[in-house]
Amino acid sequence: MGVRVAARNEIPPGERKIVDVDGVSIGVFNVGGRLVAVRNLCPHELAPVCRGRVTGTTLPSPPGQFRWGRDGEILSCPWHGWEFDLLTGRSLCGDRRHLRMYAVEVVGDDIEITI
Repeated sequence: MGVRVAARNEIPPGERKIVDVDGVSIGVFNVGGRLVAVRNLCPHELAPVCRGRVTGTTLPSPPGQFRWGRDGEILSCPWHGWEFDLLTGRSLCGDRRHLRMYAVEVVGDDIEITI
């Protein structure tokens, strides 16, 4: 059974809400219509990662060119700039550290997460 954290229309695409669930700070993000929840703690230096900017990243490109993509899917830590894939929680630098993710479910008009 999940814990209600917001109304469905409270977090539109591209937005986030940081909530406290039983003393745990969690960021709930709407990534292009997909709701994801991550612990508000960067595994690098324990920063409040969910306060960072959400952006895209460079994609594999031919030499001398830079292609940009994945807009709205990358969370950058506000302290040191570590980047994480919001859809998987994985670090973009290939490091084994990753964001702690939680299951999200829409129940009626409510967004619920399971911790």
